[in-house]
Amino acid sequence: MLLSLLEKGALIARRKRFFADVELPSGLLTAHCPNTGSMRSLLLPGTQAFVSKSDNPKRKLSHTLEILQLPDGTMACVNTQRANHQVAEAIRAGSIQGFPPGCEVQMEVPCGAQTRFDMRVTLPDSSKVWVEVKNVTLVEAHQPRVASFPDAVTERGAKHLRELADQVRAGHPACMFFLVNRDDADSFEPAQHIDLAYAEELKRATLAGVGVLVYRTSFSEKANEVEMVVKHQLPWSLQS
Repeated sequence: MLLSLLEKGALIARRKRFFADVELPSGLLTAHCPNTGSMRSLLLPGTQAFVSKSDNPKRKLSHTLEILQLPDGTMACVNTQRANHQVAEAIRAGSIQGFPPGCEVQMEVPCGAQTRFDMRVTLPDSSKVWVEVKNVTLVEAHQPRVASFPDAVTERGAKHLRELADQVRAGHPACMFFLVNRDDADSFEPAQHIDLAYAEELKRATLAGVGVLVYRTSFSEKANEVEMVVKHQLPWSLQS
């Protein structure tokens, strides 16, 4: 995925969850922050921010916070709305284990009256797999660098796991895809110190047959563009 026409400046503060103050060369502005998590481990002094600008005149905030670059150079995509499209792009390209080239990806597909999964993938043999995607940006452990999810308590995330497990029990393959959307992680595990209920639900889902895939994004910055490519598979553990 290529993000173009980005502006880069200093992250001043994140306010009220959905507002980010950024100091650009042209001046201070407030950008929309499309991230419901805590963004812990990212809001560090000296962090740089990449923002995009919308041409929609009806928007209250013309800019959107897309990527953060930490003082050590680590880059992380904090716009959680990008994750599904990044994963879909990688699946269509044949870059993801278990999804060969030629897969068809449908986004935001209803499953029953109350459920909607991020995508349904049709494989070349016409079999179908439900896929739910989570954007992972939390890295607290260093040496090795362990990415974890969630960064805040998420009952909605636990509900998704139960629904995926229900689909598997009904005979429909399903997969939980953790996209580590920062470029410094070496492995992944659930953040049971933040949300033990989610970690336990993930264990139950895997025992029910829900697949787990963990991939890391690579970032490449050039001028006012950043290319994000999902291609590095990471090892994962459910902890003890």
